[in-house]
Order: sequence, then C-alpha cells, then structure tokens
Amino acid sequence: MDEELENIRKKYISSVLKENSKKEEMKMEPVVLTDSTFDAEVKKDHILVVDFWATWCAPCRFLTPVIEELAKEYAGRISFGKVDVDENPNVSAKFDIRSIPTVMMFKDGKVADISIGAVPKQMLETKLKRLLN
Repeated sequence: MDEELENIRKKYISSVLKENSKKEEMKMEPVVLTDSTFDAEVKKDHILVVDFWATWCAPCRFLTPVIEELAKEYAGRISFGKVDVDENPNVSAKFDIRSIPTVMMFKDGKVADISIGAVPKQMLETKLKRLLN
C-alpha cells in the first residue's frame, strides 16, 4: 500500500514539473496579444512587457530581436507580449499609441513604465530591473 502511494506521488510530482517546464518554455518568447486577449494577459502576469509594433515599421524590426532576447533572459520573472497596432486598433487606441515602437511595462495590471522608439537593450534592461525590485 505504501509503495503504491509513493508511486502515485512520484507520478503526480513528475506531471506537475513537466507542466511547469512547458509553461516556462512558452514564456521564453513574446506572446502575440490581440484586442480580445490583451486584458486577460495583463491581469494574468505580475510583470508584462508589451511591444506595440507594425510589420512596415523599420525601427520595430530593429527592436524585435532585443525584445526576444530579453524575453529569454527574463523568462520566469517577466512575461513579454507583442501587439500589431494595425491588426489591433482597440488596444492601440486604449493606450493612445501614436508612435511605434512603443514598449509598455505593466506591473500588477497597471502601466508602470513606457519607452518610445527603438531604444538600446541596456535602456530597457534598466527599466526591467527597476520593475523587479
């Protein structure tokens, strides 16, 4: 009986660890956010960094690898998302996005910081570290 319970416990722990591992892997890349998913994602994550961008925007293409790199480096501590402003006009209007790229940082569902333009990685990292403290 004890051996059977121990086997059940081990299987359960293994499944929980696998599930947590999958969640962490998914968070290593920015999540695509839309008008319909945005609010839920902001509420779900303690810290969420959102890159407002467009496919035609050259500075946005410069910032994309920076955001992806930061998402990997801060996986498990900070979540990242991307909003295509052309495809998601409601979210863009809600936050009065007039220039892209715009990076908004949310903490506990509220805007905590904003960065406009294709800024260097170090600049964004300074802001992220402040949010973590």
